[in-house]
Amino acid sequence: MSDFSLLGQLDQASGSEAGQVFRSFIREHVRDLICQVMAQEVSLLCGPKHQPTGGDNFRSGSSTGRIQIDGKREEIVRPRVRQRTSEGCSEEVSLQSYQSASDPSELHASILAALKAGVSTRQAADVVGETHGTGRSNVSRLWQEVGHQFVEELRGRDLSQIDWTVLMLDGLVLSKDQTAIVAIGIDSEGRKHVLDFELGSSENKEICRDLLSRLLKRQFSCQRRLFAVLDGSAALKNALLEFFPDAVVQRCLVHKERNIRAKLSKRHWGELARLFKRLREFQGAEAALEVVGELESFLKGKSATAYASLQEAGEELTALHRLNVPCTLHRSLLSTNAIENSFRNTRRKLGRVTRFRSETDQASRWLSFSLLDVQKGFRRIQGHGDLGSLVKALERGPEPAVLASEPSVA
Repeated sequence: MSDFSLLGQLDQASGSEAGQVFRSFIREHVRDLICQVMAQEVSLLCGPKHQPTGGDNFRSGSSTGRIQIDGKREEIVRPRVRQRTSEGCSEEVSLQSYQSASDPSELHASILAALKAGVSTRQAADVVGETHGTGRSNVSRLWQEVGHQFVEELRGRDLSQIDWTVLMLDGLVLSKDQTAIVAIGIDSEGRKHVLDFELGSSENKEICRDLLSRLLKRQFSCQRRLFAVLDGSAALKNALLEFFPDAVVQRCLVHKERNIRAKLSKRHWGELARLFKRLREFQGAEAALEVVGELESFLKGKSATAYASLQEAGEELTALHRLNVPCTLHRSLLSTNAIENSFRNTRRKLGRVTRFRSETDQASRWLSFSLLDVQKGFRRIQGHGDLGSLVKALERGPEPAVLASEPSVA
């Protein structure tokens, strides 16, 4: 189609058809251009058609091929070249121009963008267009290949170059047979990072040990005592203290308040919320212990199980207060909300997965993709400007001096 005939068709086409006519014109010109480039490459390899060079390369007819134009695959007649070998046979020569024109990376990028946006493998063709390579099986295989890259990206990052201050651990239930323990780290400047995860049948100590062991192999370390925020799981706490014996463990106040509220009559919920709010707002060990005393007095006459639940937390309930850091850090470090919010967004990404197959690495691929995507929206924690106070409070004291033994008197 010439430029003049294109203008004539555009004049006659309606507004809705004009765009389609123009795109068809562009695709046809691209096809012609690709054919010309392939013909030029064949001439360079074999010489002109009427005057071949007589070298090892020679023309070998043509065949049907497929190229990518505007993210879609189209059939094209491609020339073929063969090369004589030393054994007296011949082998196919791959044309660089054809390989470049048939590269499916643009189509794959469109498919992956659709899947990341929440489109199912069955609906990918509806979004990117019905073409070769957009079938459900092809899309599923592509997603599996890319999923392995997500796992490698998450677990392949070097952790030794970051000054870590806070570690948060929590469990995410994927199905009745699979639970993921996820680790999120906060550096000394208040930036949050998804570190890793480990899959298991439940939130148990062995799974947490495997997770922490892999973090240490990736050079996760803390130059001072580690500040850890946990939801109250004894398994997570015991595993953590095996690897970081002097870690300061803070119990999540949101989980503890929720646990105590479940053991109280509804008429006492308001007072319980008021006391926990005061505990989150007050600064310093003295003020915190005063509020804890009020909580004990309040619960002692209301519910024995609620009182026992409060006592069970012990000093972990006020670990951050006892470091005497500014209360601006309380909102971020007195609960596991930072990791819970990540889970909430992760569940949105995982919502279209109806069944996680424990016999495959499906859960690892999906979880890696979701956590990496959620991490893109991370911001620094509230009160990050006062993290220097926490860093200073976590410094280890000087080692006790070893006294030399006095010489024995003969």
